[in-house]
Amino acid sequence: MEFIQQNVKLTSAEITNLWATYMNDSGSLCHLKYYLNTVEDTEIKSVIQYALDISQSHVNTITEIFTREGYPVPHGFKLNEDVDVNAPRLFSDTYYLNNVNQMGKIGLNAYSTALPVAVREDVYSFFSQCISESDNLIKQTNDILLAKGLYIRSPYLPKPESYDFVKQKSFLAGFFGEKRPLIGTEITNLYTNFQRNALGAATLIGYSQVAQDEEVTQFLLRGKQIANKHCEIFGSFLKESDLPCPMTWDTEVTDSITYTFSDRKMMFYTTSLIALSIGYYGGSMSMSPRRDIGVMYSRLVAEILKYADDGAKIMIKNGWMEEPPRALDRDELSKK
Repeated sequence: MEFIQQNVKLTSAEITNLWATYMNDSGSLCHLKYYLNTVEDTEIKSVIQYALDISQSHVNTITEIFTREGYPVPHGFKLNEDVDVNAPRLFSDTYYLNNVNQMGKIGLNAYSTALPVAVREDVYSFFSQCISESDNLIKQTNDILLAKGLYIRSPYLPKPESYDFVKQKSFLAGFFGEKRPLIGTEITNLYTNFQRNALGAATLIGYSQVAQDEEVTQFLLRGKQIANKHCEIFGSFLKESDLPCPMTWDTEVTDSITYTFSDRKMMFYTTSLIALSIGYYGGSMSMSPRRDIGVMYSRLVAEILKYADDGAKIMIKNGWMEEPPRALDRDELSKK
């Protein structure tokens, strides 16, 4: 990616989003390299290679921008430190495909947030290209999922005879009296949150099998239990409206217990998933008029906030948490 040399300094928003992208993509390089070394299906292998090329391009571009600015390049994650690409298979090809599909969706969400606050031409162009790449990655993985009969479609809705307006305050109710059926936005969010938690539970099962530190293992197992519980809650709301639930992915994990990823990388990935869940739940709450659903999301957010805090403490204790860009501590400087 070619950029015109800029004399304008990077803003806090630009630095932060570039830093976060570097961290995520350097971590993605580790598991994508491992996936590429263990995948068997040629179609899935090609899309993993495409995702790997994207992540490597992002790491290279951000390194160039930071180096040009004299800004320290993050340590991130390294192939020789955080993964054994020759380790036995931990997940199935189906898991790989769904995981890469989610990578595209998560990336699209992150880059669409980063783009509006990017002003400098090179940074704006970078995130604009990232959005295009994520779009293409989602399309490629969707096509393969559909071709292999693995794509799980969200529920269908009946066609109304005409538009209508809400006439009763019971539309907002949910605790007492008769509950109305779920509306489209509520269904969409319950369904996709179920899917993400189901894939997350499978991920944490695999991670817990290969973790080296006992405290990390217990943390990952706790996360699996939370994810499964959240799937049950989302599923119960869907079943109340006679809607189907997505499938789970626990059977896509092998019985391998051989070191595959570093505990540091698995903890980073897990805490990143928690942060994403908080954002998704917050958005879901804002789009759910039924009060009982909103309260449900607020309770789940409180639960995973505590889980995230415990994860951060483990990372800090082990020296695994890389400090993000921050403002100067003027009080500290004044004491020197």
